[in-house]
Amino acid sequence: MTPLHTALAVLVTFIWGVNFTFIAWGLESFPPLMLTALRFFFTAVPLVLFLKPPKFNRTLFIYAIGTFVMQYAFVFTAMHLGASAGLTALVLQLQIFITVLLAYVILGEAVSRIQIVGMLVGVLGLGVIVLNLGGDMPLVGFVCILIAAIGWSFGNIASKQASMQAAIKATQQRSGVSIVSPTTGKNKASALSSLALVVWGGLIACVILTLSSLIFETDAWQLATFTEASLKSWLALGFIVYTSTLIGFGLWAHLLSQNTASKVMPFALLVPIFGMVTSVLLTGEVVTWWKMLAMILILSGLLLANVKIGLGRKP
Repeated sequence: MTPLHTALAVLVTFIWGVNFTFIAWGLESFPPLMLTALRFFFTAVPLVLFLKPPKFNRTLFIYAIGTFVMQYAFVFTAMHLGASAGLTALVLQLQIFITVLLAYVILGEAVSRIQIVGMLVGVLGLGVIVLNLGGDMPLVGFVCILIAAIGWSFGNIASKQASMQAAIKATQQRSGVSIVSPTTGKNKASALSSLALVVWGGLIACVILTLSSLIFETDAWQLATFTEASLKSWLALGFIVYTSTLIGFGLWAHLLSQNTASKVMPFALLVPIFGMVTSVLLTGEVVTWWKMLAMILILSGLLLANVKIGLGRKP
């Protein structure tokens, strides 16, 4: 990776780490499902008018439901129920372990022994958190974050399948070749296609989340909710939509289009670090010995899980 790409990768992970604190501020005025629905409404509108929609198929809907509906609805709900921003950012990264397992089962990707060791180390870190549930990580919030991680993992697999399909189609159109490698197509069109996936997937998520909020948060849908929301919550929503979602996902898609995933994905390990630090500085979250131990174990496990020394591939 070039120095510029490295700097952009660090910037994106910083944005995503800080984002957990902004979510906490947004939840001060809006209930979780409504806040999530607002996030994806402003993510989709007005960009859906300018970006060509991806192919509407099962892959797109799995991506939208997993990455957007399940992940963010349950993350926002967990934080609404009392989960701290720092711990939420940390536990959510378990999606990397789940994604590795799903990639093995669904896509047939190789899993090395060192990756398995990494998963076991990460589970130890998860166990430390389980033994200290309560306070800023209630049991129900912990369960919500695990569901969010599972949803994000399925969304990751769907996103990868969609990118592979788009790369194959683009290369076929350029060269007329019927069989190509799915790793081709590193260009700006790929990044634009990824942004379209986020925007149109966000539109699908917005519809589902709005209906869910109307059902479960009926009392919140009144004019007073919007007029009495604090300026801090509105600014937090703006950060979540435009900085975290559009700029963050847009830059990440650009980095993935210009570099191999193995070079880009390890930077995601910085997200829980930035998340914990900013939560301590901006919300006053207390760092305890068990939080530090859990972070060390989970991040160590994630580092090992990102080491790919293939020992065979599924038939």
